[in-house]
Amino acid sequence: MIEELKDNEVLNKVGGRFKLSALIQKRMVELVEGGRPLIENTEGMTMIEIVVQEIKEGKIVLDETGDEKKPTGNLL
Repeated sequence: MIEELKDNEVLNKVGGRFKLSALIQKRMVELVEGGRPLIENTEGMTMIEIVVQEIKEGKIVLDETGDEKKPTGNLL
């Protein structure tokens, strides 16, 4: 398990463990299907590390229905 998942910063940013796991799952499916990482310098990173870093940087968020969405500016 990567250390970032133990940090409350990621949990608070997404809104809880269930939302976090849903976001990670949906984003990892996108990456497996050929999606490109939204962060730079991913060499040596696992997919889950990429996804967690994308969340920490605010590159992906969940909307109120629980679907993943990529922010187009304001995250609120």
